[in-house]
Order: sequence, then structure tokens, then C-alpha cells
Amino acid sequence: MADAALVFGGDLAIGVSGDLALATGSGLTEQRVLRRLLTNPGDYIWQLSYGAGLGQFVGVAGAAGAVGAVTRAQLLAEARVAQSPLPQITVEQTGTSGIALTIAYQDAMTGQATALTLPV
Repeated sequence: MADAALVFGGDLAIGVSGDLALATGSGLTEQRVLRRLLTNPGDYIWQLSYGAGLGQFVGVAGAAGAVGAVTRAQLLAEARVAQSPLPQITVEQTGTSGIALTIAYQDAMTGQATALTLPV
């Protein structure tokens, strides 16, 4: 299955043939993971529990535990992230209010292992 290639907060991309670019395979899974983590809970009115809303934690001191918990819950709810092995989530406090979030997961569709690091 394919979806429009759209990085969260970005613009639609043009494909090589001049039409909309498509995301497939592990690229689609990464796109879905980022969308899920960056979408605020309640923004999708038809699925109110969708989204981790990581943006709300930017600059919040002592939020590392909450970031890890909400990230884990949302990754376990994402169909394209394999449940076995479980996703590995590392949250590190950087400075007084910065957080470095590292996620390692296996794509349920392709079996490819992927790691993402996000500053929060």
C-alpha cells in the first residue's frame, strides 16, 4: 500500500513522472510514526486518542518520563510498527529543559529495523 509522500509539516512532493510522489515500504512507516508522534491528541476528531503531541513537551523541564510513556503508547497503537520485538525507546534529558528521544522499531510490513532520533 502507498500513501502520498508528505513529511509532517512539509509540502507534498512531486514524483519523477510529474505526479504526486508516493511513500511506500519503510518510508511510509517512518512517515506514519512521525505523524502519530507529532499530532496533538484530539486533533483527529474521528479518532481522539490518535497522537502523542510531542510538541507540548518542548521546553518543559522534567518531562522525560511523560515523553517516553506517551511515545511507547502511540508506537504500540501504530499498525505498521511490529509488536515483537517491542520498540525500544530511550529518553535523555539534555540541558535544563531539552529532551533527546531515540526510537528503535521494526517495520511490521517489511521487517526492516529503523531508528529515529528526535529533539523534543
